[in-house]
Amino acid sequence: MIATGAVVALATLAIGLAFAYVLRRLPTVRLQLAGLAVLAVLLPLGAVLLSGWVMFHMGDDVKILAVTGASALTAIVAALVVARSIADAIDRVREASTELAAGDLEARAPEDGPAEIAELAASFNEMSGNLRRLFDSRRELVAWASHDLRTPLANMQAMIEALEDGLGTADEYLPALREQVQALSHLVDDLFELARIDAGALTLELHRLPVAPVVSTSLRGVEAEARLRQVTLAADVDLDLTARFAPDKVERVLMNLLTNALRHTPSDGAVAVRAEPVAGEVRVAVEDSGEGLDAEAQARMFEHFWRGDRSRSSRGAGLGLAIARGLVEAQGGRIWAEDREGGGARVCFTLPGS
Repeated sequence: MIATGAVVALATLAIGLAFAYVLRRLPTVRLQLAGLAVLAVLLPLGAVLLSGWVMFHMGDDVKILAVTGASALTAIVAALVVARSIADAIDRVREASTELAAGDLEARAPEDGPAEIAELAASFNEMSGNLRRLFDSRRELVAWASHDLRTPLANMQAMIEALEDGLGTADEYLPALREQVQALSHLVDDLFELARIDAGALTLELHRLPVAPVVSTSLRGVEAEARLRQVTLAADVDLDLTARFAPDKVERVLMNLLTNALRHTPSDGAVAVRAEPVAGEVRVAVEDSGEGLDAEAQARMFEHFWRGDRSRSSRGAGLGLAIARGLVEAQGGRIWAEDREGGGARVCFTLPGS
């Protein structure tokens, strides 16, 4: 009897492994789930019937077969219902992915069904949204870059034609031509810098240095514009405060933030740079007394090429704040924007303290 039981057990195991291999070869999840449901019922059912025949010689074989057959049918129906539900949820995600692959950037998958499939759908929807934003950014890049390249080029073309026609002298047009060339050079530099940041090709050498000298240099760089706009500049930085950073990159970040703050600060307003150690980092903040930030600007002002009615991004292609974010993150820091108590805006970024 024991030997017979062992044979039945080994035979059941062998058949189960063989059918499991066959199930893995089925072409769809729906068929695999359905096959698994049938196998999960029929295999133990066969073992039970075979064991009953050995033990009782099937004296009540019809009753046993009727009871086990009804139980098996119920189990199979229930398993097929569950399998269909899972397969349908997967099909909805597949259909959404097919639509996205066909170019429909609005394709979204219903976030329902079992937890794992709902999480998969949520991840798919996030990916779809990111792709939409990426394509929007590319369109904006073409639009803004075309505009910002075309304007100085058109001005230069007009001045060159005026010189050729004798309508002006070199002394009159050379300073203006130099300004247009500088504008084009700055735009190309920004695009190149942003491309390096996005490609992860920006390598920085960080040094432990005092923060105050970089802040002072940046403030001197915008002093003339601040005086022209009648805006007061101030700094609140401890001379002994140090951090690990690339000084030229932090100076560029500060210049972008200060220039942006000045353009949104009214006459008789104030712009200040403050730095302090916070939880092992150094937090640098550029504050202004301008109109402040709305919720959309706080969430999106560091995106590539984003602009809004009250955008904090600088004039031009709107690359300054995106570059600032990339440079800060390349040094292991974070950057964010918030409203300042008492009015105005504050843009903060962190630098490694050790």
